[in-house]
Amino acid sequence: MSKSDCELIAELKAVLISQQYSPVVVGNYCAYARGFLDHLARRNILVTDVTEAQVERYLRDAVALFRQRRGRRPGPRWHQIPCAGIHALLRLVQGQWPPAPKATCAADALRFTISNEYETWLHEERGFARPSIDAFLWEARHFLAWQLERCGVEGLMDLSIGDVDRYMDLRAPKLTRCSLKAVAERLRSLLRYLHITGRVTTDLSGHVIAPTLYAYEGVPSVLDRGQIAAVLESAKKDKTPAGLRDHAILQLLAAYGLRSGEIRHLRIEDIDWRTEAIHVRHYKTRATTFLPLLEPVGEAVLAYLRSGRPVTDAREIFIRTRAPYRKLDKLYSVVRRRLRDAGVQPPGKCGPHIFRHARAVEMLRAAVPQKVIGDLLGHRSTGSTAPYLKLATEDLRTVALDVPGMEVLA
Repeated sequence: MSKSDCELIAELKAVLISQQYSPVVVGNYCAYARGFLDHLARRNILVTDVTEAQVERYLRDAVALFRQRRGRRPGPRWHQIPCAGIHALLRLVQGQWPPAPKATCAADALRFTISNEYETWLHEERGFARPSIDAFLWEARHFLAWQLERCGVEGLMDLSIGDVDRYMDLRAPKLTRCSLKAVAERLRSLLRYLHITGRVTTDLSGHVIAPTLYAYEGVPSVLDRGQIAAVLESAKKDKTPAGLRDHAILQLLAAYGLRSGEIRHLRIEDIDWRTEAIHVRHYKTRATTFLPLLEPVGEAVLAYLRSGRPVTDAREIFIRTRAPYRKLDKLYSVVRRRLRDAGVQPPGKCGPHIFRHARAVEMLRAAVPQKVIGDLLGHRSTGSTAPYLKLATEDLRTVALDVPGMEVLA
């Protein structure tokens, strides 16, 4: 290994140590990064020029070598450690990994240009939140890649209804009706933008056919008070760092019905311990809410901050339990695992939103006005709160009117 490669491994080791990786992980990552550098040196490839395809090829060769030496294939997750070590090296050298895609032809250049401009339009003209922009952009890139590969750069201007129908037929087989309707909405937005900017001669947005979803046709999963108590009690018994973190998260979900992103983005300065208040940013609607810090929530968060949260410069309250210590990417797996541990099996989905549903129903049963419920949940309008009414089915039965003539039938 050249002197520069040795210096690079030393720098990688220092970075990993600063990110608080364990000594064993640091050693493994550096060993695999060193092996990858040796592989590049034998082929006269500069680490600054490495592509994703070259990394995939190296990992395939590593699996073949493992099988040759040991007479068996490695386990299904064996590649994760060498892959993580190599990716850490490439992030250090190239600044970003995976690398940003580069245009290799006129179609790629057009797709990248349209996508970048469309992203700006969604943010500045439509005012969408970041998660919505990401979803619309994914669909736009997918559609543009499909259309440009079929018809070339010149074919975009002559986009037809048949092309739109073929794309929807392509997307439909693996999607539910609800998901397919979302695809149609995102495609309509893109087609409208392409027409506005003069890249398509005809506005085809009105020709996107989507399945009809009837208002309130589906009843989402919801937990009752006993199930929520069981989940909280089960998580409270786990005194590990992950248990303290998950218990605090579940308390926030149960007490306020917050969205997953609102909890993941909650920062240390958002809790005012002196006034016992919590500042919630509703990223979906860009609104903010100040809520009273309830005692069970405050105690759970404080226990996590004192005994469970790793030492890190990150300002978000809830952090991964393994290095690199940064904010959580999602809560679905956390909630699903805690429901399973408590022996609670909702009939439908088991993500964090079921606590939100439960909180809404609880307030409805307490005769809290719909506007107040919407404000607490961070809804833009009362129309967003209305679907929760269908969850309080038992309450609706108590106010149901008798059907005229039923006495005669009886």
